[in-house]
Amino acid sequence: MRSEQPRTRATSDPIPFHRAQLGIAVVFALLGFQYATWASRVPALTERLGLSEARLGLLLMACGASAAASFPLVTALMRRLGSRRLVLLSAAVLALLLPALALAPNYPAALAVICCDGVAVGCLNVAMNAQGAALEVAHGRTAMARLHAAFSAGSLGAALLASGVTALTPDLPSHFALACVLLLLLLAWAGPRLLPDASHHGGEEPRRSRAVVTAAALWMGAAMAFATVTEGAMNDWSALYLDTVAGASEQIAPLGIAVVSVTMVTARLFADGLRSRWGDGRVVRAGSALAGTGLALALPAGGIVPTLIGFACVGLGAAAVTPCVYVAAAHKGPDALALVAAMGTTGLLAGPALIGFIASAGGLVWGMGAVAGSALLVTLCATRVTWPRPTTG
Repeated sequence: MRSEQPRTRATSDPIPFHRAQLGIAVVFALLGFQYATWASRVPALTERLGLSEARLGLLLMACGASAAASFPLVTALMRRLGSRRLVLLSAAVLALLLPALALAPNYPAALAVICCDGVAVGCLNVAMNAQGAALEVAHGRTAMARLHAAFSAGSLGAALLASGVTALTPDLPSHFALACVLLLLLLAWAGPRLLPDASHHGGEEPRRSRAVVTAAALWMGAAMAFATVTEGAMNDWSALYLDTVAGASEQIAPLGIAVVSVTMVTARLFADGLRSRWGDGRVVRAGSALAGTGLALALPAGGIVPTLIGFACVGLGAAAVTPCVYVAAAHKGPDALALVAAMGTTGLLAGPALIGFIASAGGLVWGMGAVAGSALLVTLCATRVTWPRPTTG
């Protein structure tokens, strides 16, 4: 019979499942909160620094690009520090970078801060997903989908705080200082609840001097890249599609993002039960097939309602893909996990631009068709991945 409070190799004190799950969920929410905090104030940053559209575009791209390029550093830090210490270090850095960004005196300084932010995001993304995978292994229970839902909850919390603060004062340093304090308090609360790392002494992994890329990791990375292409493109192009193709009004067009977001968060809250019943492989294959097929059928149907139904299929189907791929990658070690995270970031960056190129050449219907194709490619990649055995919910 499985124990609810297993002992780890790093400590003799067991950490109950729900205590550890809550601590790790707070870390996921912390990352969403940090990113959404500065993203919500981009207009204020643009005005303060006097940025042109080109410079703003470079600033926004720098965060994702530096996160994707941090793959070698992340793998080295994971071996040296372990996931728990890397979570604490990178999350603290992310909190402190907020006031640094608010006080940046010029564009080069802001660009340097954003590049550091991207590297810290890359570190925290890998470390917190390693914690989530370790939680599932230690307790034999699924949890990763709900943890990813916590990221979305953190983003929502940051948006609400930004709205409330700006209603009182437009002062950017005050807002970011408050957010920094909140993040550090959350981290201090979550820290004791994180899982301790297994001993690094004598293992094969720490002896490697460089990251090792395997075919299995590349298939998982490809699945992650196509999944994030789908998610990123839906966030960036759904409103425009509803407006220019489906004929929605200005009030209805933003509902595209809302439908995708709400269905995705809702599905993530319940997806761990499906993972326990079906296994990660079947969930990913069925989910990505639903996302791709649902959207592909909605495009020729036309109209607002069929389009929103297609978007809902994307949110429902894609919800569990990235959590499951992260779990599979974590089972292969920090090299695979860091590579998958880097390829996911690359897909998130490249996806919207790629859809834009396709739309400019053949129209937005073809662009959204490429989004459907990207979701179906996840299904293909998933057939080449070795998935962990199902665990209880």
